[in-house]
Amino acid sequence: MKSRIHLLLALPYYAWLLFFVVTPLGLIFYRSFFDHHGQLTLANYLHFFTRFEYLMMTFNSFLVAGSVTLITLLIAYPTAYFLSKSVHKELGLLLIIIPTWINLLLKSYAFIGILSHNGVINQWLGWLGIGPLKLLFTKPAFILVASYIELPFMVLPIYNALDDIPISLSEASFDLGATTWQTIRKILIPLSLPGVRSGVQAVFIPTLSLFMIARLIGGNRIITLGTAIEQHFLTTQNWGMGSAIGVILTLLMFLVMYLTKERPKGGRSL
Repeated sequence: MKSRIHLLLALPYYAWLLFFVVTPLGLIFYRSFFDHHGQLTLANYLHFFTRFEYLMMTFNSFLVAGSVTLITLLIAYPTAYFLSKSVHKELGLLLIIIPTWINLLLKSYAFIGILSHNGVINQWLGWLGIGPLKLLFTKPAFILVASYIELPFMVLPIYNALDDIPISLSEASFDLGATTWQTIRKILIPLSLPGVRSGVQAVFIPTLSLFMIARLIGGNRIITLGTAIEQHFLTTQNWGMGSAIGVILTLLMFLVMYLTKERPKGGRSL
C-alpha cells in the first residue's frame, strides 16, 4: 500500500521528467541525424569530429570552464572554511545566496556597465593614469563574470561538507600536535572532497554550455559549444548541426559527471 502511495506521489515528477527532459533530449538526438535540407545523414557528426574549428570550440569550452572552475574553487574553499567557523553562518550564507536571486540578464548588463569604456573600473584606471583599457568583449572579462555568477554554486556544497565534519576531529588533531595547515591538509580537505566534487560539477558543467554571457560579455571573441549551438539554431537555421553539437555536449557533461563522481574506497577518483 505504501509503495503505491509513494508511486502516486512521484508521478508528477516522472511526468515532468518525461515531458521536459527526456522528450526534448530525444528530439534533439533525432534531429541531429538530419542535414540542413532535411535529409537523413551522419554528416553532422562527421563534420564535428573532422573540422578543426569544432575541435577548437571543444577545447576552448573546456579551457574556459576549467578556468572558471579553478578560480571559483580557489575562492570558495577558504570562504566556505571561514564561514563554517563563523558565529554568523546564517548571515554569511544569505549574503552568498542573495546574488543568485537576481536575474542573470540583469547581472550581465550590470557588468557591461562596469567593464565598458566609460565604466567604473576604467574611470578608476583613468584616475591612476593607466586607463581606459579595453575590458569588455574579452576572454578575461567573460571568465571574471562567469566566475562571479558561478561562485555561490561552488561555495554552498563545500560549506555543507565542511560544516558536517565534527569539530572533535580538529580538536583531536591539535591535541596530537598537528598544526593548523596539517589539520586542514590531512583531515578537512579529504573529508570535504564530496563537497568539492559537487561544486566542480555544479560549476564546470553549466559553464560548458554558457552562451548568453559569452555573447554579452565576450562578444564574438568567445566561441564555445554553447555559442555554436545558439548560432546554428538562431542564425544559420542549421538545426541538424546544432542538435549534433547539443548531443555531443550532453555526452561530455555526462562524462564529466562520471569522472568527478565519488568512488568507493579503494577505487580511483579525481
